[in-house]
Amino acid sequence: MKSENNIKASSGYTYLVLLVLLIITLVVGMALTKNPIFLILFVFIALIVKGFFTVNPNGSKVLVLFGDYKGTVRDNGFFWANPFYSRESFSLRARNFDSERVKVNDKVGNPIMINVILVWKVQDTFKSAFDVDNYQEFVRVQTDAAVRKLAGSYPYDNFDAAVAELTLRSGMDEVNEALENEITERLAIAGIEVMEARIGYLAYAPEIASSMLKRQQAVAIVAARKKIVEGAVGMVQDALDQLKEEDIIEFDDDKKASMISNLMVVLCSDKEVTPVINTGSLNG
Repeated sequence: MKSENNIKASSGYTYLVLLVLLIITLVVGMALTKNPIFLILFVFIALIVKGFFTVNPNGSKVLVLFGDYKGTVRDNGFFWANPFYSRESFSLRARNFDSERVKVNDKVGNPIMINVILVWKVQDTFKSAFDVDNYQEFVRVQTDAAVRKLAGSYPYDNFDAAVAELTLRSGMDEVNEALENEITERLAIAGIEVMEARIGYLAYAPEIASSMLKRQQAVAIVAARKKIVEGAVGMVQDALDQLKEEDIIEFDDDKKASMISNLMVVLCSDKEVTPVINTGSLNG
């Protein structure tokens, strides 16, 4: 497989001077001698004019002679080359590609909406020109395929906190790195350098978004309640231990159970508790 061959083109200013001299020779010769032999200079003038081209900064020209790749000019400036060369321009500037949001299924089958932001540029003009039919369309299609493959490799979220699994939502750095590697591998055939690839949008598909939001809220509530209960148990234990150490009151099993029940209600309730003052005994 061929790769890019950088070549140096001739200075266009040298041939521009030659062009001016030929034009002067043609005009003066025809004016003084009226000899039609000078008309042959029109052919040379036309060929010289056809050979001029310019290359802008961060641009390039791919030169082909009758189907044979001759090289790529990356230097910017004013040049001249064989007038029979066909020349195709390729921009070497970095480009942004914001893909469309696509609906795909994640690893566990949930439909999600996802898109990617890609920063890329042409690295090898030979591959971009001759190894693929349309390199810009190739970038679009292969990026879309890479996003679909990535989305199917990870779950959107992990509702089981006990299972430490990488997800699209929680493992963005690792997921973006995997995405960049996948796109780089796919676009290498077209001579494209992937400078950065990141997930730009990620959400559940509209038809399940409401249900999944309720599920996330339920998981959050359960986790919060668990923490509250753990804290309440610790506070009740501390209270009983302190009362026992300072010998403030003696508890039998029934009184201890009643006190624990009341404290747990107060500490775990999600609403403000209204106290009831007992003016009699604890058993009254």
